[in-house]
Amino acid sequence: TSTAFEEGETIPSDHGCDGSDVSPPLAWSGAPDGTVAFAIIVEDPDARGFVHGLAADIPGDTTSLDEGEVAGTQGANDFGRSGYGGPCPPSGSHRYVFTVHALSETLGLSAGFSADELRAAMEDRILASGRLSGTYARGSG
Repeated sequence: TSTAFEEGETIPSDHGCDGSDVSPPLAWSGAPDGTVAFAIIVEDPDARGFVHGLAADIPGDTTSLDEGEVAGTQGANDFGRSGYGGPCPPSGSHRYVFTVHALSETLGLSAGFSADELRAAMEDRILASGRLSGTYARGSG
């Protein structure tokens, strides 16, 4: 969940390239027993899975991240920088999916890892996943 937007609703411009471009607050619950760490992937399925953010090895007792909070090890987004890069579709409205994965162990990836490296490292280690999606159009929020 997020206090910034509800499932399927518009992501406020503060969290996109039209505003402060800071990550929205996120919260999750119900991690299964044995959760040691979390990983987060933020992507735009309407732009062939363009990656907006990657984080791994977020401590397993974490249940939320504040707006703009950085936790764990940050991967490289498709803007070519580490951390979060907010929605910035070239035209129209796009969907953005925030997926949190509960993991059975830490991954030990080096900062700047790619989405493919994260997905490969998570294989056989995902205990549960949850997702939150929102939409964004330039100048909409």
